[in-house]
Order: sequence, then structure tokens, then C-alpha cells
Amino acid sequence: MTDATNETTESETDRITIYSDYVCPFCYLGRESLSTYQAERDEDLEIDWRPFDLRSGKRNADGTIDHGADDGKDDAYYEQAKANVKKLREKYGADEMDVELATDVDSLPAQLVSVAIRERYDYETWLGFDEGVFAALWHDGRDIGEEEVLVDIAENAGVDADVVRNALADDDRRAALREQFREAQQRRITGVPTFVYDDHAARGAVPPEQLERLVEGV
Repeated sequence: MTDATNETTESETDRITIYSDYVCPFCYLGRESLSTYQAERDEDLEIDWRPFDLRSGKRNADGTIDHGADDGKDDAYYEQAKANVKKLREKYGADEMDVELATDVDSLPAQLVSVAIRERYDYETWLGFDEGVFAALWHDGRDIGEEEVLVDIAENAGVDADVVRNALADDDRRAALREQFREAQQRRITGVPTFVYDDHAARGAVPPEQLERLVEGV
């Protein structure tokens, strides 16, 4: 296990900040676009991930989700969202994406674990977990709010199961994550994915060429 906050490594590695939520299909598709752009670069471009809570308007005080709460999104909204997902799935060649929407899944547990792994392990281990969460939900339709699902994903990434269980049981960590959500709102992050580089931003599952312009100014 290595320290993911090594200052020397951070200063030498180019990073793009991404605000995202695992239950957002466009966050998954945005990452597919980013992967295409990353593969075209000569230099590494790592992800500085920032969590975001799309369920905040439905979240009860105890952290549970009120799935019956009115969030202003009707059937027409979801049908349009599905259509947009299908278009981008074809455009980005995301053939493994079998799930279009995940309205009943809560990503808070996955985000808690992801933050814990990022703090305790190196970047590649965190990335393995992060990509595993996206794949579990959007490829396999698994509930990433379930502890045992997260344990399985974590162990496949080389993370000890106790890291998962401890993160989920840590009330202080939950409070800290909620503060990160508030900080995102204070930075005027209103939708995800939002890509930020050198004080410039692009929102949505933008194509690789737009990410190139964002990062390289071309």
C-alpha cells in the first residue's frame, strides 16, 4: 500500500478534475470519452475525482433515500434521458453498457468506499475500484449500494474487505462526504459529469475532442 497523496508524484502528473456520481449514466459515458482521449495522449492524465450526490433531493436525514419524493422529473424526462444515453452509447462505442438508468440505486455507499480507498491506496488501486463500480452497475446491473457487492469489487481491485466495511460503518466519514457534496455545490457544480482543468470546465458527457480542447487548448 502506498500513500496516494505523495506531493512529488502529484507535482509531476497531469490531472483532470471530474465531479461525478456513479449512478449517473452520463458520468459513465463521460468516462468512456475520457478514456478515448487518455489513450491518444503521450503523457498520462490522471483523474482527480470529486464525489457528487444526485440523490440529495431525495435523501432523508438518516441518509436513506425516499424514492417516492417528487424531484420534478416525470416520465417524459426519463424517456428523453434514455434516448440520450442510447445515442451516446453508440457514439462512444460503449457496447458493454447494458443498463440505461439506475433511478433506484443509491451511490452513497460506493462513494464512501471510493474516498476511503483513494486515501489509503495508490492511484491505480483506486482506479481499479472506481472502474469496477461503474462496470458493476452499468454493465452487470448490480446494486452498488450493497455492502457485499462493494466488497467483491474492492477485493477484485486488491483492497481488503475490512476497508469497505469500516468505511461504511464510519459516521465521521459520512459527515465528511456530505461536506464534500456541499463544497461541490458552493463551487457552482450543478450537474455531472463536470470536467475541470486549469479553471476551465466542460459539463456533460462531452466528446474526446472537447476534452482535448479543455486540457490542451487546441
